[in-house]
Amino acid sequence: MPFQSSGSTRQGGDGRLTDALDPQDQGPQDACGVFGVWAPGEDVSKLTYFGLYALQHRGQESAGIAVSNGRQILVYKDMGLVSQVFDETTLASLKGHLAVGHCRYSTTGASTWENAQPTFRPTPDGSIALGHNGNLINTAELAEAVAALPGPDGELELQRPVETSTNDTSLVTALLAHHPDSTLEERALEVLPMLRGAYCFVWMNEGTLYAARDPQGIRPLVLGRLDRGWVVASEDAALATIGASRVREVEPGEMLVIDGDGLRSHTFAEPERKGCVFEYVYLARPDATIANRSVHEARVEMGRELARQFPVDADMVMPVPESGTPAAAGYAEESGIPFGQGFVKNAYVGRTFIQPSQTLRQLGLRLKLNALEHQIRGRRLVVVDDSIVRGNTQRAQVRMLREAGALEVHVRISSPPVRWPCFYGIDFATRAELIANGIDTDEIAASVGADSLGYISLEGMIASTGQPTSSLCTACFTGEYPVELPDESLLGKHLLEASLSSPALGRALPVLNNP
Repeated sequence: MPFQSSGSTRQGGDGRLTDALDPQDQGPQDACGVFGVWAPGEDVSKLTYFGLYALQHRGQESAGIAVSNGRQILVYKDMGLVSQVFDETTLASLKGHLAVGHCRYSTTGASTWENAQPTFRPTPDGSIALGHNGNLINTAELAEAVAALPGPDGELELQRPVETSTNDTSLVTALLAHHPDSTLEERALEVLPMLRGAYCFVWMNEGTLYAARDPQGIRPLVLGRLDRGWVVASEDAALATIGASRVREVEPGEMLVIDGDGLRSHTFAEPERKGCVFEYVYLARPDATIANRSVHEARVEMGRELARQFPVDADMVMPVPESGTPAAAGYAEESGIPFGQGFVKNAYVGRTFIQPSQTLRQLGLRLKLNALEHQIRGRRLVVVDDSIVRGNTQRAQVRMLREAGALEVHVRISSPPVRWPCFYGIDFATRAELIANGIDTDEIAASVGADSLGYISLEGMIASTGQPTSSLCTACFTGEYPVELPDESLLGKHLLEASLSSPALGRALPVLNNP
């Protein structure tokens, strides 16, 4: 079973799940969802399970929960969805008053069991379990710092283990775990200012829950209150799911500490708010609130703005479910064109062990969407979606609609053209693979087979969020990165996997994996 405790690990499952929908055209994928709870007297493992269930949209590769009973931390994690990894028996074995949970989409490090979270590391003064949402951009620099940490005998440990974690989260865990002359709380206030990029952390030792958000506040993190405790989570939907009341956002550059003495806050860096605008476009659940703005209402307003900017004579406005639905409703409302459903989505599509045969691929296996022919035939359609990445998905959708008898297909997108990769926790395609990189809107429309294509303007999208331009990160649209990037050679999802060719990175891995 995939338990981890007192430094021991065992791998569960068969390692890796595959996506049988369209592995060649993944849409924008977020890094992860994080959840933490301190609640003596509550069933914290089940609270964490349901909290992660509410955050499942943020990561579907692996899931894990760490629980402390005050004496030891027990970690259970595996590949798959939250509902695949945990059952009643497993949750019943995770007893305690304090827990952190994580659901992962990999943006640094491969999708393997070793990289599943929470990470776990024993120290002479107790153990640490940590979950991370976001992506650090100074991984190589942090690996140098980890490589310089002494082992138990004062020397660097140079034996590479069989199971090797290769993600930025493990580097942070190793740095936090090394605090021989200070408390974990003091050590965290030393380590956090060393980190650059996007991060929302929840971590714990045997008795205390910690949470921290990067100075730019790129990814969301909220604080909630239970009758008998506290909760932190990536989105407030997770708070509502478990019956916790929303208190406030964790501020950029803030670290929270929750234990038997209550809640205390530290500011470890001057806040420079640059929240990810794509949270409003796609990543967050529609029922989330970010920076006091309803995500659903922001998406509806994006649709209204699209209708003002790109009107067209049509018979029906239809969304690409589910992410295009609020914007499509806004477009229909503003334009006066009736709203309708042209696609049926299979609600049970997720990760799967079964890959379709080549024959089924050639026949155009449609696991995710099917067209409603009686709604489509003979009609001029406005099709609203949140983004176009490579364009393969939109091309298939337009073809499906034409085969169902659509007279015209006009595509409307509630974000500007994605032209730049994200290094802060969204796994977009590389710049060379982005369809909007190098060709104009008319050429993209021709490429996907649409009669017309309209992207919302950058200004219109930002106005829909209700946030000032200065407080948002729009790097994937503009190429203006709020946290300065290192040399291109020191960036990349699989940087640490390639560490054998780099002495500094190679030295860090044994330290990470031989606590």
